[in-house]
Amino acid sequence: MKIMIVEDDETLAGEIASFLARWGYDTVTAERFDRITEEFALCRPQLVLMDINLPCYDGFYWCRQIRQVSGVPVLYISSRDDDRDKIMAMAQGGDDYLEKPFGLELLKAKVEAILRRTYEYKVRDQIFLGEGLYFDWEQQALYQRGEEIELTRAERRVFGKLADRRPMVVTREELMMDLWDTDEYVSDGTLTTLICRLRNRLKAACGRDLIGTKKGQGYYLQ
Repeated sequence: MKIMIVEDDETLAGEIASFLARWGYDTVTAERFDRITEEFALCRPQLVLMDINLPCYDGFYWCRQIRQVSGVPVLYISSRDDDRDKIMAMAQGGDDYLEKPFGLELLKAKVEAILRRTYEYKVRDQIFLGEGLYFDWEQQALYQRGEEIELTRAERRVFGKLADRRPMVVTREELMMDLWDTDEYVSDGTLTTLICRLRNRLKAACGRDLIGTKKGQGYYLQ
């Protein structure tokens, strides 16, 4: 998923681009604020983050221009907190509005929600986990920067279940039942070993723990 960032504060634009890139998004930062539609046509993003207070023309103007050629979702990011500005943003074709200052985790949540609503089938094809790591639903395979991480059939099944329910907790009982459907016998101890092995593979691939434990309940993807 490619995201175009239209923000004239270079520091903020850089922070947003770096943060989203860590979660697997391809980001493009606008450079010519008098030619936003030209840059939009060149990069063909799936989402635009649009500031309102911009040089030359404001974000409302550029959203109208984009709407003439594309239905791509637009998320406004602005320090304006007046309800009239929010109404204007929606009236000009915006899909959501985020007030500055904002936490990057909240921005990520809004980005994911918009992409899920707009490209539900595409988001389902691949789930991005950050640092170039993603799970391909169709192939039921895990990749790190394009290279497949070798998983056993049972590990793949467990990871797919956790990815499907992310960030919710999946109980040990659910995981065991899911594995029994594959005609594999899985005991309580076997599941513990499987989770441990899967954790080690993921940590070796991306350098951090991806599987969290909810004591007495089960596991979840962080």
